[in-house]
Amino acid sequence: MKNAAIYCRVSTEDQAREGYSLGEQLEKLKDLCKFRNYNIYRVYEDAGISAKDMDHRPEFKKMLEDVKNKKVNVIVSYKLDKLKKSKKKKKN
Repeated sequence: MKNAAIYCRVSTEDQAREGYSLGEQLEKLKDLCKFRNYNIYRVYEDAGISAKDMDHRPEFKKMLEDVKNKKVNVIVSYKLDKLKKSKKKKKN
């Protein structure tokens, strides 16, 4: 069985624009882990924090440390941009 890290993050802009909360993300991710038969090792939540700077995301850093120490085999997140801020391409 795989040990899963559930990572939830929402910036205040995300929540205002898209309307999903940490609780809603967590509920869906727990359901996914159950469906995939993943053991939930730990839930990591960074609330009200932008993804552009990893230095200010304490739970994200803890999660990476647990991955490094082989406590976690898989990371489950609501959207890929919860892990890392994507750079928008400039239009010419």
